[in-house]
Amino acid sequence: MSSALPLTEVLVVADCWQTEPDAEAVIHRAIEAAAEFADADVGEAELAIMLTDDSGIRTLNSNWRGIDKPTNVLSFPALQPPAGAPSDAPRMLGDIAIAYQTTRKEADDEQKPFDHHLSHLAVHGFLHLIGYDHENDGDAEAMEGLETEILAQLGIPDPYQDRDPDADRKRMD
Repeated sequence: MSSALPLTEVLVVADCWQTEPDAEAVIHRAIEAAAEFADADVGEAELAIMLTDDSGIRTLNSNWRGIDKPTNVLSFPALQPPAGAPSDAPRMLGDIAIAYQTTRKEADDEQKPFDHHLSHLAVHGFLHLIGYDHENDGDAEAMEGLETEILAQLGIPDPYQDRDPDADRKRMD
């Protein structure tokens, strides 16, 4: 495990996040835990997390994924520079967008503390930036297992513990 952490910038672009003054600290803590736990070279790489609202994330979801509805989290891994590119440019991991209203509704519906669900979404988005996905059940199980382990490091219970094992997997975006 690497101790080098990515440089994380949190951008609050929607006023609704003002009701969660600890959101930025929660996200930094979650990203640091994920970076320390995940087996990836992320030291001094940069990522940005945009805290938006349902309207903003709906636009992103429509423009980038062709899905015209809000979602909780979206990840946009950065294109890596081609071989031979100058090595003094900052190394970008990518961007994550998290929507307040959807995150709040899911936390309330699942009777979870908001900061626990926000941490989970930040970890989930970060794992996408370093190459994890959930396109099939095997990949989803691996990603969810890693999320659960990272969240446990933060004292957050398994977010998947109450899921019906016979139900279709509800995937985050």
